[in-house]
Amino acid sequence: MWRAARRLGARGVAAKALPPLLFFTDPIRTPNPEKVVARLPRGAAVVYRHFGAADALSRGKMIATVARRRGVRLLVGADGTLAARLGADGVHLPQRLAGRTGLVRTLRRRFLVTAAAHDLPAALRARRAGVQAIVVSPVFPSHSPSAGQALGVRRLATLIRKAGLPAYALGGVTARTARRLPLSGAVGMAAIEGLTTRD
Repeated sequence: MWRAARRLGARGVAAKALPPLLFFTDPIRTPNPEKVVARLPRGAAVVYRHFGAADALSRGKMIATVARRRGVRLLVGADGTLAARLGADGVHLPQRLAGRTGLVRTLRRRFLVTAAAHDLPAALRARRAGVQAIVVSPVFPSHSPSAGQALGVRRLATLIRKAGLPAYALGGVTARTARRLPLSGAVGMAAIEGLTTRD
């Protein structure tokens, strides 16, 4: 997946400033995220999502330590305060919180801020809010219990073109499905289980 992600990330000045591959943690589907981060290539990024867990800070510190050792960037999901405490590189916002981009940047001006976008209106709201990139999902059929109907590559390409923002493809992205992304306009790809299993 790394090679395919790097090919997508090689396009344009904006894309080159972004990590080409994002690993999203999930308490259920990735119970040991540190092990996955330890295998990520230098230049990738991890999005640590704690969903309010009591051990969010301690787990975040473990992930941050491994990420720094590997040369992997760290984004924290929906929690700018924790991101600042961990010395993270940025924050990933769920679709409903994309409007908080400005507030997140008051914590650390140089934060990379990304936001989820499941449709074009959400992508346009994220652009107005000032996010640097959107994560569009689900692109392919996904095991996520919250995933809706897959967009497919054609609809993804249309959304990215109209949104006018660098975009990542998430949802059902594996080494196999990644081969279908070069014509989508995505600058990178994101995965959960796609980085924990081999197909």
